[in-house]
Amino acid sequence: MSHSVLVTGGAGYIGSHACKILARAGYQPIVFDNLSRGHREAVRWGPLIEGDLADPERLVMALQTHRVSAVMHFAAYAYVGESVADPALYYRNNLAGTLSLLEATRQAGVDKIVFSSTCATYGLPDVNPIRETARQLPVNPYGETKLAIERALRWYGEAYRIRSVSLRYFNAAGADSDGEIGECHEPETHLIPLVLQAALGQRSHVEIYGVDYPTADGTAIRDYIHVEDLADAHLRALEHLYAGRESAALNLGVGRGHSVREVITAAEAVSGRTVRWRSAARRAGDPPVLVADPSLAAERLGWRAQYSDLHTIIRTALAWHESRTR
Repeated sequence: MSHSVLVTGGAGYIGSHACKILARAGYQPIVFDNLSRGHREAVRWGPLIEGDLADPERLVMALQTHRVSAVMHFAAYAYVGESVADPALYYRNNLAGTLSLLEATRQAGVDKIVFSSTCATYGLPDVNPIRETARQLPVNPYGETKLAIERALRWYGEAYRIRSVSLRYFNAAGADSDGEIGECHEPETHLIPLVLQAALGQRSHVEIYGVDYPTADGTAIRDYIHVEDLADAHLRALEHLYAGRESAALNLGVGRGHSVREVITAAEAVSGRTVRWRSAARRAGDPPVLVADPSLAAERLGWRAQYSDLHTIIRTALAWHESRTR
C-alpha cells in the first residue's frame, strides 16, 4: 500500500516538482494549496484540496481523510523585498500558518515533516562555502520566519516526537526535463527566468543589481541548483524519516557558484540570442557570494546534485518558457 503525503504549496514551483517525483516513487501526493500563488494546472499527480494553513479544521480533515503519514511543507511567501515592506504578512502566513499545520499534524497523529527552508537563514555569511554549523543571522523577515520554523520543529521534536528534515535551499532554478512544469512567478524576481525573458524578447533588458562586488567580474555569485535535484532531495529526506532516522537540517546546493554575468553569458550561448542588461544599485542585504557546502546532505541522504550544471539548468528552463509562447 502506498503512503499518502500531504504536500502544502504543491501547486507551486518546487512543490509541483516534488509531487511528480513522489508519484514516480509510488507515493500518493495530496496537494493542499490556497492557489494564491500556485497554479491549478501544476497539480497533475494527485488530488488538490483548496485550503489555507490558517484553517486547522480543513488541514485535519485532509490529513485524516487521505490517511496521510507524512507532510512536505512548501507553502510560504518567499519575496524578500515584500517581507521587508510587509513583515506582518510573512509572520502571519509563514510562521503562524506553519504553527497551525503543526497543530493539525499533532491532532491527526502525523509525525514526519520535510520542511522547505532557505539559505536566507544564514544572512550575510562570513565564510563560503557555507556549512550547516554557520551562524544563522537572517537580515530580512522572510529568512527570520524560516529560521523560526526550524527552531519550532526542533522543540516540537523534543516535546511531541515529531521528526523533521529542514532543507536549506540555495538558488532553485531550471524546469522539469519533460517540459510539464516550470517556474512562473508573478512578479518574477529570480535571475534565470528574468534573463530568459530578456532573451525571448518578453522584456527589454535585465537589471544587474551591483557591478562593484569584490568578485572576479564585479557581480554577485550564487549557487544554482536544478529544481529536479531539489525534488530528489525531498524524496530522499522523506525516505530518511520513514526509515526512522533522526531529524536534520541540511544545505541543498552544488558547492560552486556562478556570477550574474556568467549566467547571462550562458543564457546567450544556450539560446543563441543577445541578453541586454543594465547596471543598477546593489540591493540592501545582498551578500557578494552565497555558496553551499552540501556534503552533509550527501552523508545523511546519499544525495548529490545530478542536473545542476548551469547549461542544463538554462536549457530546461528555456525549453519550458518557449513552450508557453507557442
